Amino acid sequence: MLEIKHVSKTFNVNTINEKKALKDLNLKLEDGDFVTVIGGNGAGKSTMLNMIAGVYPIDSGRIILDGKDISLEPEYKRAEWIGRVFQDPMMGTAADMEIQENLAFARRRGKARGLAWGVTKEEKGELRENLKRLGLGLEDRMSSKVGLLSGGQRQALTLLMATMQRPKLLLLDEHTAALDPKTAKAVLDLTQKIVEEEHLTAIAVTHNMKDAIQMGNRLIMMHDGHIIYDVKGEEKKNLKVEDLLKKFEQASGEEFANDRMMLSK
Repeated sequence: MLEIKHVSKTFNVNTINEKKALKDLNLKLEDGDFVTVIGGNGAGKSTMLNMIAGVYPIDSGRIILDGKDISLEPEYKRAEWIGRVFQDPMMGTAADMEIQENLAFARRRGKARGLAWGVTKEEKGELRENLKRLGLGLEDRMSSKVGLLSGGQRQALTLLMATMQRPKLLLLDEHTAALDPKTAKAVLDLTQKIVEEEHLTAIAVTHNMKDAIQMGNRLIMMHDGHIIYDVKGEEKKNLKVEDLLKKFEQASGEEFANDRMMLSK
């Protein structure tokens, strides 16, 4: 479903702040893979997601999605095939619009827009059923402004919006990092449920090692702009946080440096 071939990215070239964020990165995802990504500060995790989404142009290499080379496609074009959920719950939704209006926009992603009334009767019934999947009672508040929702509710709504059109690829960039532990667990459980039910291909960057082990069917560890560890199946299920720390030290030759990850052990 996704192939990243020899992708490199350097920011602030030929300046004192030059940073090689990705170095000859290679990654291949099969249809239905749910990959969690961990790594230290500046490992290139979020940069990789941004390269896939088209936020920044790559310096070299190719990105192929479902057999189509999207390396030169702009971000708005890739949005037809890629769903995203960000770390900040305020992103991904329009606060001043109603819940149903936000969902209607997501439902029409990649389709031609007309001047018809915003949300049709037929759409309301379908959107209500979609909201029920969240288990948050939002189906009874469809006309409420999204800005009135809690961070967890907004993040759950954003997740639903990102997957309504069944994207070829779902990108989750630390999408529970800004939530309290109880709410984060609820959103993670919902994420796992939607990805499995819709048979989505997904990449989730997380700072929580336990979550990285428990979520998905595959785990990769990044360091200094490339992948240093790739594990899946039974081997992944049997991992412990201590195993990941040891693997990092073996592969990188240095101790793991990420305060948030160490605190989430």
